[in-house]
Amino acid sequence: YPVPSTGSGHRIDVLLEFSVPDDRAEQRTCLICGDRATGLHYGIISCEGCKGFFKRSICNKRVYRCSRDKNCVMSRKQRNRCQYCRLLKCLQMGMNRKAIREDGMPGGRNKSIGPVQISEEEIERIMSGQEFEEEANHWSNHGDSDHSSPGNRASESNQPSLGSTLSSRSVELNGFMAFRDQYMGMSVPPHYQYIPHLFSYSAHSPLLPPQARSLDPQSYSLIHQLVSAEDLEPLGTPMLIEDGYAVTQAELFALLCRLADELLFRQIAWIKKLPFFCELSIKDYTCLLSSTWQELILLSSLTVYSKQIFGELADVTAKYSPSDEELHRFSDEGMEVIERLIYLYHKFHQLKVSNEEYACMKAINFLNQDIRGLTSASQLEQLNKRYWYICQDFTEYKYTHQPNRFPDLMMCLPEIRYIAGKMVNVPLEQLPLLFKVVLHSCKTSVGKE
Repeated sequence: YPVPSTGSGHRIDVLLEFSVPDDRAEQRTCLICGDRATGLHYGIISCEGCKGFFKRSICNKRVYRCSRDKNCVMSRKQRNRCQYCRLLKCLQMGMNRKAIREDGMPGGRNKSIGPVQISEEEIERIMSGQEFEEEANHWSNHGDSDHSSPGNRASESNQPSLGSTLSSRSVELNGFMAFRDQYMGMSVPPHYQYIPHLFSYSAHSPLLPPQARSLDPQSYSLIHQLVSAEDLEPLGTPMLIEDGYAVTQAELFALLCRLADELLFRQIAWIKKLPFFCELSIKDYTCLLSSTWQELILLSSLTVYSKQIFGELADVTAKYSPSDEELHRFSDEGMEVIERLIYLYHKFHQLKVSNEEYACMKAINFLNQDIRGLTSASQLEQLNKRYWYICQDFTEYKYTHQPNRFPDLMMCLPEIRYIAGKMVNVPLEQLPLLFKVVLHSCKTSVGKE
C-alpha cells in the first residue's frame, strides 16, 4: 500500500462524506499566518492555530530547526511546514510568553498583558533553546540524590520503584487531566531516518552468516521472556456504546485519554518484567520511557490490541460527528499523520505480526541509545543489538519463505517514531477527528478485502 499524497483525494471531507462550508467574511486576520483571527491571544490578534502552537512551543520548551534560510512563508496552508519560522514570527510580532499560565492550563495569566518587543539576542536565545537549558539541567538532576552513581544497577532492594521515580519527576500517570498535561509537556526524541543497524550491511549479503535453520536455544529463551513480560489480555477500558447514542467531542477525547492511560500503565509494568531490567539504572529507564512512551503505545495499538482499537473503538468513533468548524480547522500536519497511520496499519495488517515479533520490535524500539541524558548508552547499544539479532533469528527461522520479512518489520519502527513525533504537534482538540478518520478508513478498507 503506497503512502497516499495529501492531494490524492484522501481528504477528510471526501473520506467521511462531510462537506466544509465556504469561509464566512473574515473580520480580522491572524498576524502570524493570515488565517481568520479569533481574538487577542498572548498580546496580539491571532487565530486558534497559532495561539495553540505558540503555547505548546513555549510550555514544552521546543527547539525547532529550519531546513531553508529561516525566512519561510507563513500562510494558513503553509504554516505547518516550518515550525521554526512560525515560532520566530510569533516572537517577532510580539506574542508574549508571560501571558501564558505557568501551569499550562487555558485562560492566560493576565488578560491585560499586551504584546512585547524583545531584542534579536533574546529571540535567538529562545529559538536556540539556551533559555531552557538551565531549567532542563535542573530537572535532569532532580531526584537523583538517592542514586550512588550513573552506573548503579536497578534492583528491588536498593532503588525506588519505577512508578515512584516517574511520579517524583512530575510524570503524573493517573487520570484524564494528568494524561492531558503529560501529553502536552513531554518531549519526543528527534526522528532519525534509519534504524542503526539495518543499512550497515552489504545489500548483497545476509544480515547474519548462513546457518542451519534451527532457532538458537538462547534466542528462544529470551523471546519467551519478552513475551511473558507482555500483558496480552484485552484492554479493560469500556468501549461499548448504545445504539443511537451521539458521542460528543469531549466524550471521545476523554475515552482516548483513558485508553492511553491504561496503555501507559501497561508499559510501566512491562519494563519491570523485562529480562534485562537489572542491567540498567532507574534513571535510564525513566529517560527511555519519557522519550518512547508514545511510540510504545502506537506500536501496541497497531498490533496486539488492534482488534479492539480498530473494532470496538472504531464503533465508538463512528457515533461521533465533527462540526463544520472542526473539519475546516483540521491542520495539514494532522492530515499527514492520518495518511501515515493508514499506511502503517495496512503494512502491519499485511505482515500479521506475531506476538514474538511484536515483543522484539518493542524492545528494540525502547532500547534507543540515541536519546539524550542516558548514562549507559554503550550498554543500551549492546542490548539493542542483542534483540535485533534475536528477532532476525526468529523471523528467518519461523518465516523461511519470506526473506524480506525482517527488514520490512524493522523499517516500520522509524515510521512509528516519525508518526509519534508528529502526533505531539497535532492540537489536542483535533485528536477525536483524527482517530475517527483513521479508524473509519482502515475498518472500511479491510472489510472490502
